[in-house]
Amino acid sequence: MSATYGLMAELASADELLGAAARAREAGFRGVEAYSPFPIEGMGEAIGFTRSRVPLATLVGGVAGGAGGFFLQWYSAVVDYPINSGGRPTFSWPAFIPVTFELAVLGAALAAVIAMIVANGLPRLRHPVFNVREFELSTRNRFFLCLPATAADAAAARRFLERLEPLRILEVPC
Repeated sequence: MSATYGLMAELASADELLGAAARAREAGFRGVEAYSPFPIEGMGEAIGFTRSRVPLATLVGGVAGGAGGFFLQWYSAVVDYPINSGGRPTFSWPAFIPVTFELAVLGAALAAVIAMIVANGLPRLRHPVFNVREFELSTRNRFFLCLPATAADAAAARRFLERLEPLRILEVPC
């Protein structure tokens, strides 16, 4: 017997998918996935999408990059190798601003890319829904609701999907 990733209901319209996703969330199913040929307004809230931590990671990366750049310049100019150049002070912070800014941008960009990759669960070379032959219709004219199911709640997931009266219910193998 092959392992099952979950159960997928094929629905005919975007409104049916939105309603089914909201009802699945209310019924207590977690990890609900919805597939549509186009974006559906309100689907993120219906499937329980939460705010991303990417902006926070970007801020932390920017602050760390800027602080690191500033500290590196300060240490080399003031502590490690101070040079009296034209009677100017060794800690001339306005000269440090361009590099500090550039390293803040670099740190923020790197942190944003890494956080986005982690948040999206990448690299994911293969997803179990591609094992279902009918899933190719999700790019044309069909809407799919997938409930990841463990052995304990597979029967409950099937009963829930049957109450939605979908076009068909498909098993998603791993």
